[in-house]
Amino acid sequence: MNDTTCRQTVPGPSTRSSQHARSRLSLVGTMAAAILIAVSPPSSGDVVAQETPAPAAGQKVTLVTGATSGLGRELALRLGARGDHVIVHGRSEERGAEVVEAINGAGPGSARFYRADFASLDEVRRFAERLLADYERLDILINNAGFGSAPDERWVTEDGHEYRFQVNYLSTFLLTHMLMPRLLASVPARIVNVSSGAQTPIDFDDVMIENNFSGRRAYAQSKLAQILFTHDLAEDLAGTGIVVGSLHPATYMPTEMVRRAGAAPRSTIAEGADAVMQVVDSDDFESGQYFSGLNPTRANAQAYDPEARAQLRELSERLTGLRCEMGHCRLVGQG
Repeated sequence: MNDTTCRQTVPGPSTRSSQHARSRLSLVGTMAAAILIAVSPPSSGDVVAQETPAPAAGQKVTLVTGATSGLGRELALRLGARGDHVIVHGRSEERGAEVVEAINGAGPGSARFYRADFASLDEVRRFAERLLADYERLDILINNAGFGSAPDERWVTEDGHEYRFQVNYLSTFLLTHMLMPRLLASVPARIVNVSSGAQTPIDFDDVMIENNFSGRRAYAQSKLAQILFTHDLAEDLAGTGIVVGSLHPATYMPTEMVRRAGAAPRSTIAEGADAVMQVVDSDDFESGQYFSGLNPTRANAQAYDPEARAQLRELSERLTGLRCEMGHCRLVGQG
């Protein structure tokens, strides 16, 4: 697959490191020692995965992005405890190993960790390609990875996009469409987009917020984009057996995102996980529905605007290099 996007390297968060150390992980139970290996071609942005046994026959395969801490970690543990094979995604190999060990040790499910940075569309593409090579099915996709409103600084990714718009939305758009063949092969399947009650209409004249930037505005715009995307997916996938939902899980859970913003927690991670699991498991809602906690509700009015959804879809395809027709997408340069 060809990447025709011009790339611009700019500083990211101070907590990121451009060099990732490979390590050996000792897994408990019957799992063999997991060796971290990199997808070729080698670079500082390699996607890393553990070599572990394939899912058992009949075992559901579930991908949770941003699963190494907070809400994502709790979801991964719950899914593993009920018997799923959980694909644990994150940026930290150490924290990813801890989640995998906890799932494999407790059973009855199993887990495997993949490292990929959503601030790089190249890494997202390689992540998706690796999953397509490693798995014949994908029953549940929980798009949970994201970055909050703090610090109140405008960052630009290596792809040249506003940081939160890419990490919270564009990378999810790209990953979901690239994994669609496995979801369609696994119906009934489910896609859950973890959004937020913080929603600001997208300014299509300044999507990257070069003017009047604030971290809160960038975060809220990216989260509303996820909800527009949910409605688009529901419409495109009608009748296929894939149900799509989005939600605001809970207000100010005690996560790193909330701590970084200096906000006092108002709800628990368990409450947020309960809300997500309802969208994962329930058959009592219409595909495309948005929830606040456990309750179905209305999102910002722009989410229901066909023109805004069409503008976002065209922009997203152009920025990610995808071309979609009749619900089927491919990367530019792919046959």
